[in-house]
Amino acid sequence: MAHLITTLGPRSADEVGLILPHEHIFVDLGPIAEENWRAATAEQVIPVMAPEIAKIQAQGITALVESTPVGVGRRADIDRAVSEATGLPVLVPTGIYRQPWIPRWALDASEDTLTEWMTGELTGEIEESGVQAAWIKVSAGDDGITPAETKVLRAGARAGRATNAIIGSHTIRGRVVRDQLDILEGAGYTAERFIWIHTQAEPDFAPHLEMAQRGAWLEYDAIGGGQSDESYIERIQRLLDAGFGHRLLLSHDRGWYDPSKPGGGVPKPFTYLVETFLPKLRAAGVDDATIRQLTETNPFNAYAR
Repeated sequence: MAHLITTLGPRSADEVGLILPHEHIFVDLGPIAEENWRAATAEQVIPVMAPEIAKIQAQGITALVESTPVGVGRRADIDRAVSEATGLPVLVPTGIYRQPWIPRWALDASEDTLTEWMTGELTGEIEESGVQAAWIKVSAGDDGITPAETKVLRAGARAGRATNAIIGSHTIRGRVVRDQLDILEGAGYTAERFIWIHTQAEPDFAPHLEMAQRGAWLEYDAIGGGQSDESYIERIQRLLDAGFGHRLLLSHDRGWYDPSKPGGGVPKPFTYLVETFLPKLRAAGVDDATIRQLTETNPFNAYAR
């Protein structure tokens, strides 16, 4: 039976409802060399992030996807501690961010070695944290995918093929996603197990349709951020009219505790989607059944294996 792999154990479709498919509990955006993420403790993070999680639990959110990979401060042990303190299941990734955040060991590693590492985290645990990786997070540069990023993606495709784990990629430009899907399929995996993270950042709507037609998931995140709600709603309606509502994910890309800032910084709440955006989507004529598909069915289907 398909299920989500979470910090609190497996969750079937009838055990979850609303899911936020792209957020951050912990991420280090400070200078790479300082590696502030290494020194952070759960005791520092829980008081900052638990209140933010309590807010979304009150809204009916039943699970959250942590989107911090290796390279920007992944700490599965902290994710687990926050999850256990709040009772919210969290899905933690394996995988590596783009250059220049790819660590030296990964630059030096072979594709086979990276495949074995990802597969090990997807079937076992992440760094003795007791957390099994739920999915694969990668990235690619705005000007094109580099050889090192290609190696990581190919390894992810092979690990995904072995485990049915979905691959999500921070990619801004549609032309780069086109290349990523070619690489993915060339490595024997399928576009249907790929999420184009930050699709909304591509101003040309044609690649949105193109990648959906190829089978990829489109993720409109940063909702409540810089772009207007109306721009999101217009694109969502166009995708629904084109028959791709079953390939669309909605989230904030918010949070988070940043160990490079005093006290972890000031987190941005995860509440905007339910509190403000979904009522606007309903007012624009999107019915409740479709909203349930976008916020419950789709994220479960994307991340379950």
